[in-house]
Amino acid sequence: MPVIFEYFGFIFKFYSNEHEPIHVHVIKDGCETIFELIIEKGNLIDIRQRYKQGVTPLKGKDEHTALKFIEKYAENIINKWINYFILKNKIRKTIIKIKI
Repeated sequence: MPVIFEYFGFIFKFYSNEHEPIHVHVIKDGCETIFELIIEKGNLIDIRQRYKQGVTPLKGKDEHTALKFIEKYAENIINKWINYFILKNKIRKTIIKIKI
């Protein structure tokens, strides 16, 4: 379960047994929302939220902040997904200390 980003209390991670579409789990204060990156013909066309059964989702401002972060770092998330799941490389966590 590699953590790919830490950002002001948010943890962005993949689970080791993931599946497509490319997606990232975002956790903060015991809440979790899954963000799917929808790609068509090599272009990011949408980011969709979905919720994990039995887990409280991120709320209001936290969900909005996570979405803005993913919009900004989508290319990086996609590259980390490819490196981890397709190329089977280890990936490093990136700690972001600058507010978006």
